Amino acid sequence: MIIGRCIGEISLLELDFISNCVPNVGEYVSIEYDGKNVLGMIEDLVRGNVALNSEIYDVDDIKTITDVSGDDLYIKGKIRLLGDVNDNLKLPRIPAPPGTPIFKADDKILKKVFNLKNPLKLGTLVNQNDIEVNVDVNSIMNRHLAILAMTGAGKSNTVSVLIDGLLKYNAPVFIFDMHGEYVDATFTNGEVNVIDPIINPTYMSFSEIRKLAKITGSAHIQERYFRKAFNKAKEIISSGGAGTNDFLKIIFSVLESWYNDEGKTSKEKNSIMDVMNKVDDLKEKYSNLFNTNKGNILGTIQIGKANVLNLSQTDEATAEVLVSHIMRNSLQYRKNAVHKTSNKTLDFPVFYILEEAHILAPNKRDSDSKFWIQRVAREGRKFGLGLCLVSQSPKTVDHDALSQMNNMIILRLVEPEDQRHVQSASESLSGDLVKQLPSLNVGEAILTGLMTNVPTLVKIDEFKGRRHGGDLDVVSILANFKEDEAEEIRKQEEDSLNLGYDY
Repeated sequence: MIIGRCIGEISLLELDFISNCVPNVGEYVSIEYDGKNVLGMIEDLVRGNVALNSEIYDVDDIKTITDVSGDDLYIKGKIRLLGDVNDNLKLPRIPAPPGTPIFKADDKILKKVFNLKNPLKLGTLVNQNDIEVNVDVNSIMNRHLAILAMTGAGKSNTVSVLIDGLLKYNAPVFIFDMHGEYVDATFTNGEVNVIDPIINPTYMSFSEIRKLAKITGSAHIQERYFRKAFNKAKEIISSGGAGTNDFLKIIFSVLESWYNDEGKTSKEKNSIMDVMNKVDDLKEKYSNLFNTNKGNILGTIQIGKANVLNLSQTDEATAEVLVSHIMRNSLQYRKNAVHKTSNKTLDFPVFYILEEAHILAPNKRDSDSKFWIQRVAREGRKFGLGLCLVSQSPKTVDHDALSQMNNMIILRLVEPEDQRHVQSASESLSGDLVKQLPSLNVGEAILTGLMTNVPTLVKIDEFKGRRHGGDLDVVSILANFKEDEAEEIRKQEEDSLNLGYDY
């Protein structure tokens, strides 16, 4: 069925059309000419009446014209051209002639477009729920992914559907779980492996622990003493000469021995005491983070499982240290495995999902976690490390890291600055698609990037497993609290009567 015809000047990338019906934004169409069958996507629509132009200001005149013209309306829209379905979706070299008819793309064409070699089903087309939308697993894991949405738009459900789909391929998924949403989750295609947020400090770099100790780069003397004590503590542990496994206690003992050295000047002792005080603060805040009995945290990752690092009880500084530590070691150990330059290896690819990416890779603040996220985003695909950045505040996610995400799942975004930031980081997100972001319903998303043959408007499947998260039922919580409080008072009164007290 012809739904319209091309009008005006037509380019190789887009065309305007007039329709004799009311199609939907996001629908696919086909344009046949010169032996080609070009697939397109409707990205914008307007409805108008030639007789009712914007220069008519009298309401009664508008009513009169409407009564006379009746349903004499027109539909005008814009179509983004996606490629010739007869030639592997390559864009044609010759544009369609004006007046060329436009057809609704049939199911056979669409099923061919979404039939991928390594499919992961995310959902169905918004406008045709009988057409499954699949994305390519290899493209996701090799070329990275961003999942972006305003709060309440269906972001966590999308992440869960993605994880379950990856587990079907035996992929080792590693989730930096900032809110404990996935600790007790159940997935159809794999189990959860909960990892405690604990680091063996002998695997840490000096810069990681220095940041926790709040020793700035300008405090050169303090940094020198702390570095020497850190390295000495690692030597003591590796030689088996420590009487305790408390790494920070060993560092403190080393510093204390230097402080008690009569050969030190008072100025040197003051500097050492400053470092000792900072180690004391470090012990008070982060003693639970370190354990020399633990192995390398990378050794806890299991293939075919959702490996969940529970960060719900840690502060942002600790989370940043853990992320930078894991990203740094993952990249180095995968390089070792590929180049066979060391026995310190990570022997299989890993897909990392970073919740609250705007905290771990902030746009306007430097941090170690941001630095190593950027490094893995740029270099990781060569060594089998994939990244997924998840955020409800895209404008505050580092632009460099976001631009390395060659795939995007974008749910509802209302704030213009968020929209601009995402569009500037994506090569395949057009201005017309950006206009659709505020009108998406919960669970609806725009897919772009290498994981899909064409930009897609999709209704994400509802996750069938179990996880925490989502909005709390505050009204029920407060009602139950009041009931519990009343029940407690009743019990106290009953107990008092049993003891012989009369109210």
